[in-house]
Amino acid sequence: MNKINPKKLLNSKWTAVTPKNKEKHFLVSEVEFDEEGIVIHCCLEAVMSKRSISIDWNDLKDESSWLQGWK
Repeated sequence: MNKINPKKLLNSKWTAVTPKNKEKHFLVSEVEFDEEGIVIHCCLEAVMSKRSISIDWNDLKDESSWLQGWK
């Protein structure tokens, strides 16, 4: 399980374990917090295609889908 600090999530780098559409490397481009500091929105941007996708930030903790950093 990847350990993630929500406050350091913005601009963090991620690698998809099973790339789709040749998109393997991603940056967290948007993070929104509520009044209590809980992440309510997280957006990943593919480095090659610049396509953005919304994701539940807790999905990034799953090492079978995401690796921290660019591998």
